[in-house]
Amino acid sequence: MRARLVVPALTLALAAAGASADPAREPYLAAGALDVAAALPAPPRPGSAAQAADAAIYAATRDLAGSSRWHLAVADVASGVPRLLDDFSCAIGRRLDPARVPALAELLARLRRDVVAVVRNAKARFARLRPHLGNDAPICVDRTEALDRSFAYPSGHATEGWTFGLVLAALMPERAAPILRRGRIYGESRIVCGVHWASDVEAGRSTGAALFAALVGSPAFRADLDRARAELAAGSEGAAPEAALCAREDQAAHPP
Repeated sequence: MRARLVVPALTLALAAAGASADPAREPYLAAGALDVAAALPAPPRPGSAAQAADAAIYAATRDLAGSSRWHLAVADVASGVPRLLDDFSCAIGRRLDPARVPALAELLARLRRDVVAVVRNAKARFARLRPHLGNDAPICVDRTEALDRSFAYPSGHATEGWTFGLVLAALMPERAAPILRRGRIYGESRIVCGVHWASDVEAGRSTGAALFAALVGSPAFRADLDRARAELAAGSEGAAPEAALCAREDQAAHPP
């Protein structure tokens, strides 16, 4: 029997972050403007070779419990604009304080609403169950009823990390390669955590790419992107990122 749909974890995180407290901050895209489920392939079918590959990756990555890669995955569970900007600090080369880059922070906060909308609709369409169900293998978050009932495909975290990465790469093209590498790692942390199949994360990157392409067509998004670019060009020097954290991210550069 299929699990009942509940509010996805990313939606709960968005509410907890306080973004929903501002009713004036609407998504860039109108409701239903991007049906990403129509662009995604269906998730692997039970019994297929693709599902067997997903299951093998899930089993193999359980051995990462307690490793440095596992601890990075735990750190990547948290989302929200301040946390994600901090996550990208090594890739950017400096820490960006949202208070010192308000145009960028506002753009990303508004963008998160689009991420939530497109991921929620796709998850409901595909209704894929998460890999930790039916087994007691270690996962990097608490096993809760809300997690068990939320769907897996596509990964909301992977979508958010990749979309943020594309935006930051557009704003700082000289740092595009390390930024996109970090966006990939952020999504792969969900595989390490054991709460997403590998194909969920791949679909999350495709969802993020589709969302960014649609956003480029929004005059409001383009205007906010220009404001954020001007803000960064005007100078927003921040503290150097933590060297130990950057080293751990370098170790995580290879897929799990």
